[in-house]
Amino acid sequence: MRKPLLTHEIGSLAKPNWRVKALRNLPLTDQDLEEARAWARRLDLEQDAEELFALLEKREGFTREEKRTLVAWASRFAVRLLEKAGLDVVYDGEQHRVEMYEYPIRRIQGFEFRGHVRSFDNKYYRKAAVVEKPSVTQPYHLEEYQTIARYATRPVKIPITGAYTLVDWSFDEYYLQRTPIGTAEGLRLRKEARRTFLRDVAREVIYPNLKALVEAGADFLQIDEPAATTHPDEVPDFVQATIDSVGDLKGRVTFGMHICFSDYSLLMPHLRELEGVIHEMHFEYANRDSREPGVSPEVRVGYTKTLNLLKDTRFIVGLGVLDVHTNFIEPVELIRDRILYALDVIQDPERIYVAPDCGLRTRTWDVAFAKLRNMVEAVEQVKAKQGL
Repeated sequence: MRKPLLTHEIGSLAKPNWRVKALRNLPLTDQDLEEARAWARRLDLEQDAEELFALLEKREGFTREEKRTLVAWASRFAVRLLEKAGLDVVYDGEQHRVEMYEYPIRRIQGFEFRGHVRSFDNKYYRKAAVVEKPSVTQPYHLEEYQTIARYATRPVKIPITGAYTLVDWSFDEYYLQRTPIGTAEGLRLRKEARRTFLRDVAREVIYPNLKALVEAGADFLQIDEPAATTHPDEVPDFVQATIDSVGDLKGRVTFGMHICFSDYSLLMPHLRELEGVIHEMHFEYANRDSREPGVSPEVRVGYTKTLNLLKDTRFIVGLGVLDVHTNFIEPVELIRDRILYALDVIQDPERIYVAPDCGLRTRTWDVAFAKLRNMVEAVEQVKAKQGL
């Protein structure tokens, strides 16, 4: 999937209040119902959504099947939001998922939850422990992809949490259970146990999920690895886990990788082993950039260092141009200049994909939509300026 300055959204969007409350068995209010109708109007879905409106009038006591229907409608709304924003490749913003860790862990045999831990701000996730060799009985993103593909009129991307992040965010009560501590031999054995844990998750969990999606027709898969640089000495293990995850699917579809809010220099030179395995390498830039217009290195302070790490590689540069941790609506001119600066460094518009820094789930749909619309308009201006 190659297209100059292709646009996509990285992963998450906020979930509609009516979807959240219904699944949590909380009663819906008039405001929740009006929110559904308002967004249906904005997304040109009002005539099709009478089934949804009738179901929401129930307000509480939704059955399991009715909750599944509401999730499907939230998915349809989110896909349409991204399409109406003008993105080239769309997703539904995790409407089917709790979040990127708990959702897969619930569906992987060999893990048990141990309690909630804080991720950032006031966001928490349930942390699990591995208690036996992990495995899956069925792919856990397949139904999600099939649902989204039915609604989408544009190419679909499916993100999947990678092996390294699942391992790093979990307790190990299985692979380390007979490993001594306090000795050099114990340290060696602990490192080997960690690699075995990674290999098992990559081969027995991630690969079967990716394979099922490829066989179902998905042609753009994104592996999310926010934990990739957490332990710099384990970057080679992270790289090998990615290779094991993709396996013989290499080259069959477009594979992207998203890593955010990191010192990306820690990935080098090991990351180059993924050339040809991963096509797009998406990082965060806008969060560390200035808000001033311009295309000089002095202004585009969030871009120079990381772009220089990637410019001589074969990777498509996934360019973060929207800060997802603020309600600031980036002006079209600012986004345009960020893209123009990246083009000046990379020198190939087919090697740049444009996206937010990360998922937009902490922003309202109003803010997310405004940011994305400006992003698409900025890309169009760059294309016009460059004759693309």
